[in-house]
Amino acid sequence: MKKIKANFLLLIGIVLSASVNAQTPQPRVSPPYSVTGKIGDATIVINYSSPSVKGRTIWGGLVPFDAVWRAGANEATTFKTDKDIHVGNRLLPAGKYAFFLIPAKDGKWVAIFNKVTYQWGAFKYDEIQDQLRVTAKAGSLSERQEMLIYKITPDGFSLNWDMLSVFIPVR
Repeated sequence: MKKIKANFLLLIGIVLSASVNAQTPQPRVSPPYSVTGKIGDATIVINYSSPSVKGRTIWGGLVPFDAVWRAGANEATTFKTDKDIHVGNRLLPAGKYAFFLIPAKDGKWVAIFNKVTYQWGAFKYDEIQDQLRVTAKAGSLSERQEMLIYKITPDGFSLNWDMLSVFIPVR
């Protein structure tokens, strides 16, 4: 009887471990990406999760106007610079920041660099922790950008998604 009980427990253990190992992680719906580039002497790194349009109304729909938005999906987007830079005409000290946007229907968006880098979305966003806020200009793209992407150029960076591009000048 003891041998049967021991074999039964061994069998249960094997079945449970096999079912745990069979569970493979599912890919994220909005996969993580990173883009690195140089602006002057500074190395810029932007980490974000990239949602897709999927036929949805993005601006003024999925992403409301006049509200703080994580500028991506999942965790808040992060922006890192290894040197002091000027965003717009304002100094942003070297460091790592959570990056948020406040979309505006009139195209005059607000770009926010917040000192609390590890946040899920913008649910616990605290304006008191902002290092810098600047105005950014949104414009139209000539082709639809299905997945959200960031681009770094020698004179700034942009978020491109759907039919819209938001450019933040940096020097």
